[in-house]
Amino acid sequence: MQVTVDQDRCCGSGQCVLTAPGVFDQSDEDGLVRLLRPGPAEEQHAAVRLAAALCPGSAITVLDTALDE
Repeated sequence: MQVTVDQDRCCGSGQCVLTAPGVFDQSDEDGLVRLLRPGPAEEQHAAVRLAAALCPGSAITVLDTALDE
């Protein structure tokens, strides 16, 4: 799995941080999403997919491919 975020689309709701805190965080300056793990562990995949689905700005993209492929 590969995860990317588009900070231009982020509205700072924090749903991603609440859903997958090991993968996402929020910037202290503006509250926008920060990606901590672009290639999350397999046990985090379901939470990351849910975070992407819950994101009101559709700022999270999930690709089902390994980073090294």
